[in-house]
Amino acid sequence: MKRHHKIIIGSFGTIVLIFMIVSGILINGLIVKQTLNHKETLAKIDELQLDTQTKLNQLTESIMNTRQELNSLNNDLGSINQEFSLLKASTSSDFSGIIESSIKSVVTIKTDVAQGTGFFITKDGYIVTNTHILAGASSLYCLNYKQEKLITELVGYNLDYDIALLKVNGTFEKFEFENSDAIQLGEKVIAIGNPLGLQFSVTEGIISGIHRPGLNGEPAYIQTDAALNPGNSGGPLINKEGKIIGINNFKLGTGENLGFALESNYIQEVVNAISEKLLNRTLIY
Repeated sequence: MKRHHKIIIGSFGTIVLIFMIVSGILINGLIVKQTLNHKETLAKIDELQLDTQTKLNQLTESIMNTRQELNSLNNDLGSINQEFSLLKASTSSDFSGIIESSIKSVVTIKTDVAQGTGFFITKDGYIVTNTHILAGASSLYCLNYKQEKLITELVGYNLDYDIALLKVNGTFEKFEFENSDAIQLGEKVIAIGNPLGLQFSVTEGIISGIHRPGLNGEPAYIQTDAALNPGNSGGPLINKEGKIIGINNFKLGTGENLGFALESNYIQEVVNAISEKLLNRTLIY
């Protein structure tokens, strides 16, 4: 073989060898790069799986909490609805339609020495009750029909008519007042209160007398045979339209079913006198 042939063959072989070496390096580089990319992809997948699992756990916990809250709410609603059903069953058909709406406007008055009843006369949280419930008390609060504790402020009072005006924060359903001059003997009424600690009890009766003299000597009281007991004080006396005709005030211990309620026209007059003096506004129209 001639010398130049050997040179050509040697050069070609060198080129092939260099090509193989370069190709090997490139292929190895690609393999390394793919391996790194694969590991990086797996790491991202693991991170996404962990994040997804965390979010699923959070979502599951949130769903469980929501279910518990719904169950609790359903139980509360069931209890409230059961109480309403019992209250409706305890009265005649004349009042079954107004019990539920009336109860929402009634509160339990709690002090460190006594308890009684009150009711909303405005949507912005003004409550009327009896002054004697608060006598000697150093603490005061209200409970609404949902058993929510309401921070309560004493606005003012009138000892002659045993009327106290209270205030709580919030928006509430209120009672409307009936003209007590229009009420009639024999008219059916219900008294809502907390006799002997039994919250939101309802008793039914009739009006036995009007314009009866009270402890203050004023002919300003309705006589009713609706049963009144300790705890009923300050509660509403309601007619068939669900309107206030009186505030339950006292009973005569010497006779059965001799209860007395301050007439609604006097309530309005006394409350407005308190509010106009202390708040510069009229609360009941």
